[in-house]
Amino acid sequence: MLTLAPTLPAALRLAEDAAPTASTAQLVIAAVIGIAVIVVLIVWAKMHPFLALVLGTAALALVAGTPLLDTFASFTAGLGSTVGGVGVLIALGAIVGKLLIDSGGADQIVETILAKTPARRVPWALALIAFIVGIPLFFEVGVVLLIPVVMLVARRARVSPVLVGIPALAGLSALHGLVPPHPGPLIAIEALGANLGLTLGLGLLVAIPTVIVSGPVLARILVRYVHLPPPTTVLGVSDDDADDRTARRPGFSVSMGVVLLPVVLMLARAVVEIAGQEESRWGSVLAFFGEPLVALLLTSLVALFVFGTAVGRSRSQLSDLVASSFLPIAGILLIVGAGGGFKQTLVDSGVGDVIAQGITAANVMLPALTDGASGSR
Repeated sequence: MLTLAPTLPAALRLAEDAAPTASTAQLVIAAVIGIAVIVVLIVWAKMHPFLALVLGTAALALVAGTPLLDTFASFTAGLGSTVGGVGVLIALGAIVGKLLIDSGGADQIVETILAKTPARRVPWALALIAFIVGIPLFFEVGVVLLIPVVMLVARRARVSPVLVGIPALAGLSALHGLVPPHPGPLIAIEALGANLGLTLGLGLLVAIPTVIVSGPVLARILVRYVHLPPPTTVLGVSDDDADDRTARRPGFSVSMGVVLLPVVLMLARAVVEIAGQEESRWGSVLAFFGEPLVALLLTSLVALFVFGTAVGRSRSQLSDLVASSFLPIAGILLIVGAGGGFKQTLVDSGVGDVIAQGITAANVMLPALTDGASGSR
């Protein structure tokens, strides 16, 4: 009889049933070996990260004591859940990026930035843009929205992507971990009962110098050691394709409006949640449209009109553009999914519990924070 591969729910149950009961030392060794295998295969053997993550996961699972037949049960479950979540956001962001570039909207944004910013200040401008755009966005959503702008700036300014990409990543990262109303800090504030205003003030106090040091300043240093030439294509579009683009190029304000649309929607959701109005009529509507998946889906539909129909693209041309937007991100989706599979294997093998117990035993929670949590809102 033909035996089919387990479905995602079945794989999740299988992973739970197959969780090993290894000692703490064995789990730590398994995690170290798994990570070491991935690093060696990527850096020394020059293997594709997807294959390296698969093999590193296998090494982790086997050393941790997972039954041989269940080696990849947690990996497949984690890969499926990651691609089903983050992967969809990346795909929608790729559609927006492809339409933004092909229509010339990204060129309009970049030309405006370069025209109003001295060459030496371009990395600072990218850090500021990322800082603003990243306010309500999860990190991966901000990345897929900013990649076309960053790569076009690097191409037009004829500089290394490192010089402009690191500041953008620094701006997104700082907002992701430190400053409300970003969803991450908001979750932490809710869990700890922290004071929102105080957290916002202290977050900005730490985030601004962090972005400066880890963004434009660090980029100037890294570019001396990481030699990347300016890109010649972005999402499959090169300067040689300029004649093939539509003559009616969207303006700067329209192009930025589409890029900022998910930002506004997610920021509105954050405001609704802060105000505790999720159950009201308009609050529930704004919360729905502020969901990352819904916000990017709506942005994709708007982009199809603004960067497609409105500038003279036919339906068949738009369909071809959407299809071509998935080609450059296929490898990224596999790598991200494999990373999710490796993470799930870490959790199901028991390594996650070991880390949690270690943090608990270290007693990193400050007594002053817990004592004042109840009255800090």
